[in-house]
Amino acid sequence: MNDIGMDLGTASVLVFVKGKGVVLREPSVVALDKATGKAIAIGNEAQRMLGRTPGNIIAIRPMRDGVISDYEVTKQMIKEFIRKVCGFRIVKPRLVICVPSGITEVEERAVIDAGLDSGARQVFLIEEPVAAAIGAGIDIAKPEGNMIVDIGGGTTDVAVISLGGIVESNSIKVAGDKFDEAIVKYIRRKHNVLVGERTAEEIKINIGCVYPREENLVLEVKGRCLLTGLPKVIEVTSAETMEAFEETTISIVEAIHLVLERTPPELVGDISSNGIIMTGGGSLVYGFDRLITEHTGIVTHVADDAVSCVVYGTGKALDNLAIMQDGTMNISRRRYQ
Repeated sequence: MNDIGMDLGTASVLVFVKGKGVVLREPSVVALDKATGKAIAIGNEAQRMLGRTPGNIIAIRPMRDGVISDYEVTKQMIKEFIRKVCGFRIVKPRLVICVPSGITEVEERAVIDAGLDSGARQVFLIEEPVAAAIGAGIDIAKPEGNMIVDIGGGTTDVAVISLGGIVESNSIKVAGDKFDEAIVKYIRRKHNVLVGERTAEEIKINIGCVYPREENLVLEVKGRCLLTGLPKVIEVTSAETMEAFEETTISIVEAIHLVLERTPPELVGDISSNGIIMTGGGSLVYGFDRLITEHTGIVTHVADDAVSCVVYGTGKALDNLAIMQDGTMNISRRRYQ
């Protein structure tokens, strides 16, 4: 009951409690009072404030590109989420947190310190691609190669896993948030209309695609006309989103190619047989699996419940904390207490 797994993502935080499953799924957004720096709202409530706050309140995302950009705010956020799932307990929980595979030691230390300062008894780290593979149902202990492409909010992690560890990996700061930014830029350039982040995300979810759809979908979007400064309604098509996403998708496909080039031939043979598994919210953009299949020649599948794979993998890692403590299992980056 005192063991918690946390997917501390750029866009959202998911929490797994041992014996209960996924008990919390909220955006990683914090609304702060500018004068005091204290959190007014965290998670869903703060998300609703994005772009709508008065002068004395600011709504921010304390995680950027998969790492902590504002330590104090991240600490408040983790503390609040632990309180939500555990209440006020005498025994402090042990905490397993996911980190991108390309994280530096300084960034790693910041995550660990934030976890400890938020009330955890011990903090363990697990690399996101490994957690995603476990959560997707892959037996990572087998001596065969499996490729995971985890597209989150801030980072895309590509990794080849064999015998419980990462053989080759690449982590790039191009993921779901970059798709949203691409839509904002495209609509500004093409239609002379400014839309917010939340509107861009709605476009991505509802009609976004990286591979041609059978039917070109259309969505009405409200924004501010840059010529008149007045509200304006425009129509955006799925074909336009594909054009807007082009640069972002190329970066992700190139990251996959790079990892395949560096992977030993025996493992590449395994990946050809097993296919590539995609996880994370970004993998749900229409046609991503087909695009990667076309570019690599390897059959690509999106995992069931792709958004939750990382946190489920973290949850399963809670069963192996004793092994992680012994250091005999390389799914744990480091342990502090």
